[in-house]
Amino acid sequence: MDFEFCKMEIYIPTACFEALREALRSVDAGHEGNYDSCLSYSKCMGCWRPLQGSHPYKGEKGKLCTEKEYKVEVLCRTENVETTIRAVKAVHPYEVPVINVIPLYQTGLGCSEKQGNMSGK
Repeated sequence: MDFEFCKMEIYIPTACFEALREALRSVDAGHEGNYDSCLSYSKCMGCWRPLQGSHPYKGEKGKLCTEKEYKVEVLCRTENVETTIRAVKAVHPYEVPVINVIPLYQTGLGCSEKQGNMSGK
């Protein structure tokens, strides 16, 4: 099954949010109909323990670390996923950023373009 759209979830330190928003806008992620720069975000807390061989953004090797983060959710055309991931990684401070890509099935996006006005008016 082919998916035209997906949702990307990105966890990023709150201090890096504006750089991420600009990176997403630069690759047209969050473009929905006649709107761009559409995304949502919520506060969360990240937790990790850097191990030997790591180069952590924050924290000490062997010790548990936490960071105030935002979980950012943004719509992306499936054909642009790789470009969007590269843009996110370019501004993300973590060695291994958490970027979840979730296919969206029957979102209704693009209906007016493909099927005409669905309201009957």
